[in-house]
Amino acid sequence: MKTGLWCLALFVGSFTNVFAQLNVPLKFDFGPGKVKEGYTQILPETTYTSEKGYGFWPGASLNTTQGKKGGPLESDFISSNKPFYFSINLPDGNYDVKVIFGDKKGTSSQTVRAESRRFMLQNSSTETGRVEKKKFTVHMHGLSIGNTDKKVLITPREVDFFHWDNQLTLEFNGTESKICGLEIKRNYKAVTVFLAGNSTVVDQDKEPWAAWGQMIPVFFKPGKVSIANYAESGETLLAFKRELRLEKIWSLAKPGDYLFIEFGHNDQKTGPNHLDPFTSYKETLIEWVAEARKRKIIPVLVTSMGRRSFTPDGKPKNTLGDYPEAVRQAGKEAKVPVIDLNRMSMTLYEAWGPVNSAKGFVDGSHANVYGAWQLAKCIAEGIRQSVPGLATYLLPEFKKTFDPAKPDPFTTPYWPLSPQVSNVKPPGS
Repeated sequence: MKTGLWCLALFVGSFTNVFAQLNVPLKFDFGPGKVKEGYTQILPETTYTSEKGYGFWPGASLNTTQGKKGGPLESDFISSNKPFYFSINLPDGNYDVKVIFGDKKGTSSQTVRAESRRFMLQNSSTETGRVEKKKFTVHMHGLSIGNTDKKVLITPREVDFFHWDNQLTLEFNGTESKICGLEIKRNYKAVTVFLAGNSTVVDQDKEPWAAWGQMIPVFFKPGKVSIANYAESGETLLAFKRELRLEKIWSLAKPGDYLFIEFGHNDQKTGPNHLDPFTSYKETLIEWVAEARKRKIIPVLVTSMGRRSFTPDGKPKNTLGDYPEAVRQAGKEAKVPVIDLNRMSMTLYEAWGPVNSAKGFVDGSHANVYGAWQLAKCIAEGIRQSVPGLATYLLPEFKKTFDPAKPDPFTTPYWPLSPQVSNVKPPGS
C-alpha cells in the first residue's frame, strides 16, 4: 500500500526530481528474456525510484517466465498471484497506454486499473498460447497549475491518492495477470471529460467504496475519450473553486472538451459553503456554464444521485430537497444538457427495494462497486439521450438503452479487489 516512507518517497520525489520526468513515447519489455529493440527491460527487481522515474512498488511478490516461442516481447512476462503496481513519472496530460499480455504456453486473465482504482480494462483474458494487446486512454495530473506558482489545495486524505502525484500508477489484478509489455504515448486529440463533484463522483481509492466517476472510463472507446476526475469527497461548488480545482481544469481543457458538474449533497448543509438552491446554487451553476462556454468547453449538468433512503412504505425518499430541481432549472435557463441522475437513481432504488438496495451501497450515501457501476450506466444512458456528440464515443455495449428499473445482476461487474481497504467513511454524506 502507498503508505509510510514509501508514500513519502513517491510524493516528495515526484515534485523534487523534475529531471526524472520521462520522455514519451515509452516502451517497456517485461521479463528476463531478450529485450525488444527500442524497449526498456523490466525485471521483478525493477523497483520504483524517483531518479529512475519508473518501476514496481516494493513488496510485490512477482514471478517471471521465459519461453522460446514468440519474439522478444511475447516470449516472456511478469506475473503474480496478488495485485501488483507499476508507476511512471509523467507530466500532466492524456496518455494512450497499450498493455501487452498473455502466455505462449498457457492462459491469462487480467483487470487493469489506473491511478486511484480507475477502471480501464475489464477481465481481459487470453486463450492458451495467445498474446494480445489492448489500449486505454488515461488522464493524469499533478498539483501545479499551468506555468504559475499556484497549486491545487488538496485535502489531507488526498496526499495518499495516486492522481495528484505526477505519476501514472497502474494496478495489475486478476486470476492470471501476465504482463509482457507496456507502451505509453501522449494523446493530444482525445476529448477530455472533466468531472467536478463530490464523493458520489470521485475516484474512491480504497475498497469497498466506489463512485460512478471511476467506473465510466471503461465505457468509452480508447484513444477517443479521456476521463479526468477532479472530484473529491465532501466538496461543494464553493470549496471546489476555492481550492483551485476549477482553475486547474481551465488550465488543461481545450475547445471541444466537456465539463460535467454534479454537486448538491454537501452544498445543502448549513455552514460557510452552503448555497441556497434556487438562488446562489443555481446562479453558481450558470456562472460555471458561462465560464466553460467562454473557453469553448461543453458544459453538462448532472443532478445529484439520491441517497439510499426509503419511506415507511418502502418508496425511495428524496433527501436532497430542491437541489435536483434547481439543476434542472439551471439547465433550462442556460440551455445546457442535464443528465437527471437523481431521477434515474430513485428509479434504480425502487427497483432494488429497501433490502436489496443495501447490496449497492456501503452506507446511505456512498456506493460500492456494484452500485457505482449501475450509476455509471445511468450516466451513460443520460449521455446517450442528452449529449449525442459524446455518445458517439461510447463502446457498443454501452450504447444500448439502460433502464434503471431493470438493473443488472448483483454479480456485475467483475472486479477483483484492490489491496487498499478502509472502513473509514469518506467525507461528505
